[in-house]
Amino acid sequence: MSHTVLELKNAAIYQRESLILSEVDVTINKGEFVYLIGKTGTGKSSFMKTLYGDLPLTEGEGTIVDYNLRTLKEKDIPYLRRKLGVVFQDFKLLTDRNIKDNLLFVLKATGWKDQKAMENKIDEVLGKVAMKSKSFKFPYQLSGGEQQRVAIARALLNDPELILADEPTGNLDPQTSVEVMEVLQEISKNGNTILMATHDYALLLKYPSKTLKCDGQRVFEVVQKSV
Repeated sequence: MSHTVLELKNAAIYQRESLILSEVDVTINKGEFVYLIGKTGTGKSSFMKTLYGDLPLTEGEGTIVDYNLRTLKEKDIPYLRRKLGVVFQDFKLLTDRNIKDNLLFVLKATGWKDQKAMENKIDEVLGKVAMKSKSFKFPYQLSGGEQQRVAIARALLNDPELILADEPTGNLDPQTSVEVMEVLQEISKNGNTILMATHDYALLLKYPSKTLKCDGQRVFEVVQKSV
């Protein structure tokens, strides 16, 4: 029996009062790599925001990494986010400190205490994204692709059960996008579950995988051929 990491049943997603998506039925199992595609304005971002607790789920059923999205309390959100790794389009790195300190900040904020354990963890995740040699650099000294790789490393710090990548290649040129994608593919092969919102169809063709599409207030699985 494969473990379900995310399940939505007949869910409706609202941004304030306006209905963005309705009758959403989505299941993602452990280890899957799933794309979420759709034109701008079709609800991809709202869908992602609902998953990490930025928008409340008020209709239908939803569970993500064993949290019930319908009954999610404000105080649960930081704990939910620890079990999720979220990667954004704009990296969101702290510009006033180097890469290592960026990662250290997250570990301390999520309750890590042991200095050696923190050092080891930082080495481990930077190793996974091939950025170990640049831990002393500041974000502005890195290219966009390198910053995004650090952001992916940061998402891996607490061994998330699900990585939500919201347009992770949105600000990157095609070559760099491929490099970042290679990293995500590698992480996926190690058993991490990834849901990636993207409008970069070239990546879908190069790395075909299960694909969900937002269109006409619905989310449905598309068969790769019809992309």
